[in-house]
Amino acid sequence: MKLLFVTQVVDRNDEALGAYHGWLIELAKRFETIEVICLYEGEHALPANVRVHSLGKERGIRSALVYAVRFLRHAWRLRSDYDAVFVHMNQEYVLAAGWLWKLLGKRMYLWRNHYAGTLLTDIAAAFCAKVFCTSMHSYTARYRKTVLMPVGVDLARFEGADATPRAPRSILFLSRIAPSKRPDMFIEALGLLIGKGISFVASIYGSSLPADAAYHDSLEGRVEALGLHDRVRFYPGVPNEKAAPVFRAHDIFVNCSPSGMFDKTLFEAIAAGCVVLAISDDFARMAGGGTAFTDAASLAERLTSMLEASDGEQDGIRKFQKDAAAMHALPLLAERLAAELESQHMLI
Repeated sequence: MKLLFVTQVVDRNDEALGAYHGWLIELAKRFETIEVICLYEGEHALPANVRVHSLGKERGIRSALVYAVRFLRHAWRLRSDYDAVFVHMNQEYVLAAGWLWKLLGKRMYLWRNHYAGTLLTDIAAAFCAKVFCTSMHSYTARYRKTVLMPVGVDLARFEGADATPRAPRSILFLSRIAPSKRPDMFIEALGLLIGKGISFVASIYGSSLPADAAYHDSLEGRVEALGLHDRVRFYPGVPNEKAAPVFRAHDIFVNCSPSGMFDKTLFEAIAAGCVVLAISDDFARMAGGGTAFTDAASLAERLTSMLEASDGEQDGIRKFQKDAAAMHALPLLAERLAAELESQHMLI
């Protein structure tokens, strides 16, 4: 079966989307060929049966009209080179070319995992044979055609050891710096730990989009106001390919993203040996409620418990979380996706 894979970025060094370079490598084992249309093409090392076609953002093109024309041109020009279409994350591509793919008789599949959605999401989903997501709280989980899938994380790449020592009593927050990721909640919880006299060090890794620059600055100001300047350090975001040593250097990983997103960093952190605390209901369902929280106060309580737990207690939590995370490994996702698309293809 030949696949058209539509995505934002093909760049192994991208801070937010570099992990999906690994998706293409794994899916290439299960499809005859994969044609990829992306908005931005950066560095990649993909198998010979994968070809990348960029809309030109890496060359400085910023026109939405140019993007749309190029996208439709690729979709038409490559029509003999794919049997089905898999659109990753961005419903706009289905809205732009769904009519064309319908005319060409190409089955469409949408991967969209986010708590928010609109009527446009519903219209995009109507074009598709199936919709995929990982969270029961995703907006797209409401459709009868939706299939819940593993998160798809290259766990093996984050396992193992390196020269970086794991700092004692260390806490990590790693994410794009944006209000939706709620690093402010993390900082407020650290402020409560100071009030309890709890010893710790914390790292915040992440860059912000220009629109969130002021928010980023406000977080640094809040750290100063809470007297955390000697406990908390900010670092720029790191590409996914270079994130493993960062995870391995910390004891505890905190994720404040709301339910409906099921962030892949949760599983990367587990594979790297962190104890993971998360606000996500999906994560609590998978790993138990003992590491869940709802706000800054309950996060501070969870952090206190973990920082005061014995090595044996922490190791027990790590093992339990690692066993649960194994169900979200990338090869399992690729196998499930290929099986879903192949089963639909056989119906034609």
